[in-house]
Amino acid sequence: MARATETELTVRALARGDWPRLEALFGRNGACGGCWCMWWRLPNGGKAWAAAKGEPNRAAFRALVESGAASGVLAFAGAEPVGWCAIGPRSDFPRLERSKALARGWSTGTWSLNCLYVPARWRGRGVARALVGAAVAYARECGAAEIEAYPQAVRPGERQPGAFVWTGVPSLFEACGFEPLRPVPRGRGLYLLRLR
Repeated sequence: MARATETELTVRALARGDWPRLEALFGRNGACGGCWCMWWRLPNGGKAWAAAKGEPNRAAFRALVESGAASGVLAFAGAEPVGWCAIGPRSDFPRLERSKALARGWSTGTWSLNCLYVPARWRGRGVARALVGAAVAYARECGAAEIEAYPQAVRPGERQPGAFVWTGVPSLFEACGFEPLRPVPRGRGLYLLRLR
């Protein structure tokens, strides 16, 4: 199989009419375990999260997309959607406030890049890097002052299942200019890209 390069991909900001493309990309499982890109958008986990997985998350995310309240970038190979990256003002993702590991002082200019979804058959082909690059450009265009990211630490040479690295990996963000604020040997670190 030929390796896709970023130049063969088109990446653009999410539009209100993109729900059918997102739904096709995420599939029946809502990308992973019925999440539908709602994990960071809901303030609570536990029983509240368990009750929201699946159709409730799907309906909630659809409403956000169709109202223009959700932001992110979509990658395409031709007309086929091949990747998604959630990025938006940090205030759009209230679950971040409940994480002690990701807590820090932030302002209205702080954006959060917190979810990457690339289907298994498109992984390792430059899609995630293209998504992060386009997400940074989109945030800059929207006036963001800085972007946080929360990559999952991986051991050198160790491959992780996609379900464990949905926030990206440190090497991806470092290659895109992010600096570690709180790198961790395990778990999710806190990385930052200052735009101004």
